[in-house]
Parts: sequence; C-alpha cells; structure tokens
Amino acid sequence: MTFTHEFHSSVLREYDIRGIVGETLSIDDARAVGRLFGTSVRRNGGTRVCVGYDGRLSSPDMEAALVEGLTAAGVDVERIGCGPTPMLYYAVFATDADGGVMVTGSHNPPTHNGFKMMLGKKPFFGPDIKNLAALAAAGDVESGQGTINNNKIFSQYIERILKDFEGSRVLSAVWDPGNGAGAEVVTELVKTLPGRHIVINGAIDGTFPAHHPDPTVPKNLEQLIECVKTEKADVGFAFDGDADRIGIVDGQGRILWGDQIMQVLAEDVLKDYPGAPIIADVKASQAFFDEVARMGGEPVMWRTGHSLIKNKMAELRAPLAGEMSGHIFYADKYYGFDDAVYVAVRFLSIMARNEGFDLVERYNRFPAMINTPELRFACADDRKFSVIDEVKARLQKTQANVNDIDGVRVSGKGGWWLLRASNTQAVLVARAEADTVENLNSLKEELAAQLKESGVDLPTDSADH
Repeated sequence: MTFTHEFHSSVLREYDIRGIVGETLSIDDARAVGRLFGTSVRRNGGTRVCVGYDGRLSSPDMEAALVEGLTAAGVDVERIGCGPTPMLYYAVFATDADGGVMVTGSHNPPTHNGFKMMLGKKPFFGPDIKNLAALAAAGDVESGQGTINNNKIFSQYIERILKDFEGSRVLSAVWDPGNGAGAEVVTELVKTLPGRHIVINGAIDGTFPAHHPDPTVPKNLEQLIECVKTEKADVGFAFDGDADRIGIVDGQGRILWGDQIMQVLAEDVLKDYPGAPIIADVKASQAFFDEVARMGGEPVMWRTGHSLIKNKMAELRAPLAGEMSGHIFYADKYYGFDDAVYVAVRFLSIMARNEGFDLVERYNRFPAMINTPELRFACADDRKFSVIDEVKARLQKTQANVNDIDGVRVSGKGGWWLLRASNTQAVLVARAEADTVENLNSLKEELAAQLKESGVDLPTDSADH
C-alpha cells in the first residue's frame, strides 16, 4: 500500500511537532510521524526507539498510533509508558536506543499535543523535522515489522536522579508538578529524600485543574508561593507539563528566574570545573554573565532554543547550560539534557550539603537589575525575520554595540535590549534590562523606535521584575 500523508501547515515546528488535537493534529498524524521518524532512524543505521507519553487525555491514543507507525517502518519499540519527557531522554541513554519519541504538549493548553524527538543521543529538530514533510510528500518511507517491548523504566529513572543527591541537612521543600507528567515521579522521589517534603497537585491530570503548567508565569506559582509561606518551607519547586522546565521560589515566596537559578548552580559547578564554559541564552540578564565571569567561569551567550543549547553544550563540553524559560541542562554527572526534576534535586543538594546556605540570603545577594518581562507580540511568519534584518541593518550604520547571534541584543545606557524572532510561533520577542528605571525607559524607547521604523508597535509591558 502506498504511503501518503499531508500535515497541517502549522504543526511542523523548529524544535518539535505541535498542534491542537482534532483541529491541526490527528491520530493519523501520529501514525505518520511514527512511520516517517522510523524511516529516519532506519536510514541512520538504527533499529530501536524508545517511546513515552505525557498525562494529556489524548496522549495514550496518540502514543498507540505513533507505535503503529514506527513498527510499520520496521523499527523495534521500547514503550516506557506515561511520565516526564526527561524520563524518555533517560531511557534512550540507559538502554542505548537509536532514538526516542515523546508524545507531549509540554506547557501548552490541555487541547494541544505533539512530539519531541531524539535521533541517536542528539535532538531531532530544524532541518530534520522539515525532512519529514519532504518524505511524506514523496511517500518515501521504509517498511517492515518492528517488535514492541514494554520497558517500565520509572524506578530506575528515580534511582538515577537520587544518585547525585548529597547532603544531610534537614530541609523542608514544597513541590508542585502542576498535575503534569512529572507528578508521579516527584511523589515517589520525595519519599527517599531526607527532610520534609510537601507535594501539591501531585496526581497526573491532563485537564490541569489547579493551574496552567508553565512555571515561568507568576500567576501559575501563586499556589506554590502560598504553600511555601504557610509551611515555612526553605524552597519551592514547580514544573511544566512534561517536567523539562523548572521554576523555583525562596522561603519568602520570591521567584528565582531562570538566570538566577543558573547563578546558584554555576557557583556550585565551577568549584569542580574552574574556568569551564557556562551557557545561557540571549534573554538572560547581563548580571548572569558578569557573575559567571566573577566566579571564574567562561560565560557563553547562545541562541534561544533547547535543541540549539544542547548542541552548543556538547560542542563546548560545558558542564551546565540554561535558558530563561527554565530549561536547564546538566552535563556534570548527567547526560546534558533538560531534566527539571534532576535540577531540583541538584539545587536541593546544594542547600543540604552547605550548612550555612540560606536561599533567602542568597536571593538578597543577586545583583539588582531592573528588567521587563519577556514581551511577545504577533508578527507574521513571512515578516518576522525581515523585521530583525531591517533593525540589524539600521543599527550597523550607527555605533551601537550589537550581538546578533540570535536576533539583535544591543548594549548601552546601563543595560541592553533584545529583539528576536520566535522559531516556533508567528511572534517577535523583546526584552530590556538596565541598572536604573531611567535607563530602562531610555532603552525601551530605542527599541520602540526601531520597531516603529519597521511598522511594528511595541506592546505595553504589564510589569517589571
């Protein structure tokens, strides 16, 4: 039977495949992803793939269709069941598989779903995903009869995370997996950790009844903050829908943003790797890069995108990397992928083995900078990169200090402003930071003026943090 399939134009993204179930993403799409990705695995010399799925209501059916497609391509499948995306990544490494596919809608609404992929031990993204569309259009697929093996790696994964916990200091922590795919892992994990642990929203529920599972949005952390204060806990941890992104609050309920979490982790890692490169994306505060340098590391600014960061990390052999979005990657003792539960355990370990470590006091020592939240505003896919090019061209005619590795990041007047095109949505992303409110306003005016010249209005930001 001839293979033919056409995807909705919006679902094949830069880093993954994503859509709205029943509208832009179907069971047939899942089956086709399996057949096409299985073809890629076969042609890369592989034969065996791990498959996992998150807690969304549509995920079991999507996973079943995906497995059908993979086996029809002649690929053997290791089904690891329901759990967080990092458990799927771990399974690929632990079983030395030739690839992996995770059925997950990540932090998106309950009606969304999608697929994150690894080919070998590396992310499958960008041109790889575009090639799937080309294979589908040509009907160019492999055929065969793959086998299916159920491999419940849940307990082994928890043991691996706990292996790197150190410290005997008794602490109290609140954990909020947000009813996401990491809920059962977190609930089981804390039974072994020393100290007092309170888990809220600890049952997997694809309707996300408590709050949206995105720890970078302050309102999604309100329940965690309240619980930390009520319980007089030392720290609070939050996770996104598939537990590859982390949020942290201190004992007073103050939010640590991605680059602040990274400062604490980098300080610890650099004790063992003096002079090592530590990577953060272009949205991170200048304070982060300055602090890494002060602590004896080599700060590296890189492009936003978890797949891009993973590849740069491998290239530079960096022990630690992270993004403002809460994707944090450990290669020190771990595998270099983004695992929020592992990061939480490493963070707790820093607190537990350092008798004098007080997260509230550490928060107070973060360099004070004033910045906007991430501003995201609509701009057509066929226009967004042109706007960046126009702004860059105008800036090149001035004496501006510009970093253009990912959009434009312009330094000056006590801070910087950033403008970049999203790789996954029809939006432009902007951010600004400065040492004073006056300088921040000046930088925002510069940014707004550049956008206006390209016919785009900068939206009013809701709050500074």
